Amino acid sequence: MKKVNIAMVRLLQFVVFVIFTFMTLSYFGAMVLVPLDIVVLISKLLSVAGVGTLYGALAAVPVVAYLALLVYKTPGLLQLIMDIGLDIINSGKKHIEAFNNIVEEVKK
Repeated sequence: MKKVNIAMVRLLQFVVFVIFTFMTLSYFGAMVLVPLDIVVLISKLLSVAGVGTLYGALAAVPVVAYLALLVYKTPGLLQLIMDIGLDIINSGKKHIEAFNNIVEEVKK
């Protein structure tokens, strides 16, 4: 019965690992995709206004770069964004390591 309990704990540990890995990849992936989405939206908006999509994208890139510069220059905002991502990573690591204590208790 102990082996079944250990296997269940390890399975749950793996599920928690997968969930936190997905959360981390989603968070940092969103940090990459949001500026790209803004470029697409601005280029589509300019396309509706009669400007070609290529020219709209060429005009949208500097706008998004300026917005990124504003985020970079805002005191503490970039560090806050990075700290949130690192908190997700550290929280996941802490929760995954907590399963090791449960396995040790089950082995006794």
